[in-house]
Amino acid sequence: MPGTRKLGKTTDQRMAMLRQQVTDFIDLGRMETTYTRAKEISAMAEKMITLGKKKGLANYRQALAFITREDVAKKVFGEIADKYAEREGGYTRITRIGPRRGDAAEMAVIELV
Repeated sequence: MPGTRKLGKTTDQRMAMLRQQVTDFIDLGRMETTYTRAKEISAMAEKMITLGKKKGLANYRQALAFITREDVAKKVFGEIADKYAEREGGYTRITRIGPRRGDAAEMAVIELV
């Protein structure tokens, strides 16, 4: 499911990190992270929201296999799916906010539109 960015981690570490970040992002609606991580999170979060819009038990189970908390999965299939029912895609926005002080990594804010 994720893109080709390795983010300096092994596959299992990368998938665990991205699953947790997508879960937290969907729960809070806004997150500050590096730009490359934000691009990965955006693609995965949009796929989860699209699953939520399709409804159905199979789609719910598929989303729950990726999202780490059941209350967030219910939120995706309930209020978030209803919010974006008329929208065909582009549920997230990434805004660059400049370099991080410690290592000058490009930081960004990702948020639900």
